[in-house]
Amino acid sequence: MADEKRRGVTRRAFFRGAGVAAAAGALLGEMPAFAQDDAKAAGPRTQGPGPVTITLLVNGQKREVSVEPRRTLLDALRVNLDITGAKPVCDRGTCGACTIWLDGTPVYACTILAVEAEGRAITTVEGLGTVEKPSAVQKAFWREDAMQCGFCTPGFVMSTTWAVNKYGKDLTAEQVKAATAGNLCRCGTYPHVVRAALAAAKERP
Repeated sequence: MADEKRRGVTRRAFFRGAGVAAAAGALLGEMPAFAQDDAKAAGPRTQGPGPVTITLLVNGQKREVSVEPRRTLLDALRVNLDITGAKPVCDRGTCGACTIWLDGTPVYACTILAVEAEGRAITTVEGLGTVEKPSAVQKAFWREDAMQCGFCTPGFVMSTTWAVNKYGKDLTAEQVKAATAGNLCRCGTYPHVVRAALAAAKERP
């Protein structure tokens, strides 16, 4: 007993605390059914652990997909829907190659769960233009040679287009740099990206 007191706890105190914890758990477990239902309704929506079916609004189209709740939006787009414009590079939200728009705001698709994006507007680089009819920013990237390997290009196009849409003809080089600060290009095409963004902004009506 003396040794237990030196350690600051006794077996009697330990078991007394365990009994209180057990009693508290029992009381919570005896909550009326209607109260438990209210608590569940007020809490977060539970999904999983197995695959769940969700509907994603991608580039204006509703796409139904079955995914595990742990699957990222980037993986769901690329693997489940075969929309491969957003690129997997770092998988930790640092390079910007997977940049998309969520409700019109640039985000990293690798940092968002697919189930979190249900009911929200998702725009990928495929939604900005096509090979036959590219967007103004996509055409400016080609004219200004704003790419080399091209792997990071879709993310840059998404961030740059957001800046062009927000600032229009008043877009400045500093605003382009701020908008693309989260995008990395290992080929070093940054000056060309800025020129492409400013050129596209001038072409806006």
